[in-house]
Amino acid sequence: MLNREDMLELTRRMTVKRTSVTRIAGTYMDRDGEMDGSFNTNFLNLSAAEKEKNLAIAKAIPFSETNVQLKEYTFEETRQAAGMRQLLTGMKECGLKNDALMYTFYELVAERYQTGKEYAVFVFHDRYDVPVKAADKERMGESEEVYEYLICAICPLVGEYEPGKPECGFLFPSFSDRSSDEAHVAVYYAKPGQTDRVLESVLGCERRNMAVNEK
Repeated sequence: MLNREDMLELTRRMTVKRTSVTRIAGTYMDRDGEMDGSFNTNFLNLSAAEKEKNLAIAKAIPFSETNVQLKEYTFEETRQAAGMRQLLTGMKECGLKNDALMYTFYELVAERYQTGKEYAVFVFHDRYDVPVKAADKERMGESEEVYEYLICAICPLVGEYEPGKPECGFLFPSFSDRSSDEAHVAVYYAKPGQTDRVLESVLGCERRNMAVNEK
C-alpha cells in the first residue's frame, strides 16, 4: 500500500518556487481518439502562471486520497506489460526528450482510451533528491537517492486546448518507502468506484495486495 506521507513529501515541492519538474509533454485527442496537436517543452521556460496551472494538474495525482483514488499496481508478467514498462522507463530516462517514444505512448493510450469526448494527455518529468531522515523522522542534510519519475494526467477538455481536472493518471515508478519501485505503478482515478478500469489495460498492470484492507 502507498504511504500518505510519502505522497505528501512529493506534493510539498510542487509549487512554482520549489518545483524541480524538468519537462512537460502532451497531446490533445479529438472525439475519435485521434491526435490533434502535441507539445514538448522545458518546464522552466513556462511563465509563472503556466507553471502554476500545470503543477495543479500534476499535483492532483499524488495529492489524491491515498489507497482510495490512488492505488499501487503490479505490472503483469505479459509481453504487453513488459513493453509498456520498458517504454515508460525510456521516457523517464530521456527526460521526455524523445518524441518518437512520446508518440508511441500517446498512440497506446488512444487505442484503449476511447471516450467519445475530447481529452488531453499530459506527462511530467521530475527528479527528487530524497533527503535522509533520522529515526525521529527529522530531515538530515545528505541525500539518500535521486527519485526520477513521471506523472501522467488524462484530463477532459473544458475549452479549446484547455484541460480540466484529471479524471485518471499515474505515477511511475511508484514511490514506496521513500524510494523508487520500478516493479510497480501508482494509478489514479478521480472516481475510485468507476468500473471502466482503462488504465490497467493501457499499462498492463493489476492491483497490488488486493486482499489487503484498503482502508
